[in-house]
Amino acid sequence: MERTANTMPRRQFLALQAGAAAIVLTRQGMAQAGTPSTIVDVVREGAIPDGKTKCTTALQRAIDKVNLAGGGLVYVPPGTYLTGGLELRSRVTLYLEAGAVLLGSSEIADYTPRAGMGIAGDANAHHLLFARDAEHVTVCGQGIVDGQGKAFWKPSGRPRPAESDMWKDVIAWDWVTATYMRPSPMLEFAGCTDLVLEGITIRNASGWTLRPVNCQRVHINGVRIENPNYGPNTDGIDITNCQDVIISSCIISTGDDAICLKSDLAYGKLLPTRNVVVTGCTLTTCCNGFKFGTATHGVFENIVFSDSVIHNGPQPLNERVIAGIGINMVDGGSIDGVTISNIMMQRVRTPIFLRLGRRTPSTSNSFLRHISIVGVQANEALLTSSITGLPDLRIEDVLLSEIEIRTAGGQSRSLMDEPVPELPEQYPEARMFGRLPAFGLYARHTDGLRIRNARFHAAESDGRPTIFCDDVSSLELASVSGYSGGQGQPDLQLTDTRDAFVHGNSSSRGASSLLAVSGNRSTDIRLAGNAVRSETKLWTQSDEVPVGSVIA
Repeated sequence: MERTANTMPRRQFLALQAGAAAIVLTRQGMAQAGTPSTIVDVVREGAIPDGKTKCTTALQRAIDKVNLAGGGLVYVPPGTYLTGGLELRSRVTLYLEAGAVLLGSSEIADYTPRAGMGIAGDANAHHLLFARDAEHVTVCGQGIVDGQGKAFWKPSGRPRPAESDMWKDVIAWDWVTATYMRPSPMLEFAGCTDLVLEGITIRNASGWTLRPVNCQRVHINGVRIENPNYGPNTDGIDITNCQDVIISSCIISTGDDAICLKSDLAYGKLLPTRNVVVTGCTLTTCCNGFKFGTATHGVFENIVFSDSVIHNGPQPLNERVIAGIGINMVDGGSIDGVTISNIMMQRVRTPIFLRLGRRTPSTSNSFLRHISIVGVQANEALLTSSITGLPDLRIEDVLLSEIEIRTAGGQSRSLMDEPVPELPEQYPEARMFGRLPAFGLYARHTDGLRIRNARFHAAESDGRPTIFCDDVSSLELASVSGYSGGQGQPDLQLTDTRDAFVHGNSSSRGASSLLAVSGNRSTDIRLAGNAVRSETKLWTQSDEVPVGSVIA
């Protein structure tokens, strides 16, 4: 039943007006509803909030009625509403009151397949909330959207991994899908303009949780995502082919990538992912915190991630974040312009992971460049951060500044002599190379790498250098220090490195030298203003390094 201000009881009208006013005030010009001329209460449309009676028809009727009236608000009062898939329309605000729960059906037959999207990776055509080519769509309030995800999973039955392998394991592998199809993404918004999600809690997704795809002007604010940390493929937010996006003040706990930027041919279009701001968020997962890819077929430009926390508790290693920051380009697209600042990490396995690879043949125009990561503090890390391209596909122009990483350490010096595989076609993961020949940072096939004001500390004595650079050009190492317990290794290892400026750095206690240079392609390495201990050499070089390559 439709109601307006002239016929609604005064108390209910004032409550709804307050909700609508909150929508107006929060999003500075991106408000969707204003003071709605049409307000439809779903209970008056026949929805029964007992958690047992399917309310799909009544809920959809309320949405359609508001849309046909030219826009307004669908009001969901407290109670639990069992429902299949719903399609939102233009100029419709779905307002979930505190105490209201949209409970997704556990039967896939209740999710009408949506046209235009076939099965692609973990995404399919079944969704709990869906909108296509709609304008001014809002989902807001203090209520809950619950997907009953566990109804679509079953235990994988795999053997428990050995304790020595837990660092590279993922607890989500304990579960697999129990049915051929599951709702994924649970909330899907395709080709929409002026989309707002605010205040709601989204929980128990059966697959990907929330995906805006091919959308423009998206604001996701104050949303809470609560999925089990073992939930298979339960990405938190997947921003795909979208422009002008703000994600702010969200709390995400999930079993796959918390916030992931993607680029693929969803709905037949390969649009740029551009002008995206993520700020003030708290992220925890057993996979990756803030990640690019995969898929990464198109363009990513002007991305900002700031003032956020990525964390785990003292749980087993396979339940911890794999990479806090993961910037991957492996499918032929490009990343140009990323700024990351003021990020706090706790018990993240790998703080920073940048990877340019070649999973597809068409990578001739692929690049990853202009990356600035400033102000990262990571405590109780486990694996080495890395920046790796390929010999003919090189990462360009990366700045790491104001970095402080405390890691477990405890590895052998022999890792310095073990070759690191290239793995050009492998899926990009921070643990893909195994243990690396540095405890702080490993960089390879990179041009224009600047590391400034960085400190690395190994909790257990470690025989590897702090930083290992292999085939790096235009390198700056400034005000870098590390402590690994002192096993006579160099602090900084440069192999086949060209045009390097090493200045203002400090040697660690027990290091054999501040800098060691190797490789017959190493040249034009300049040192200035470094501080070394009395027992430590400033630099050493291997016999194959050309004479005069190091200038001190």
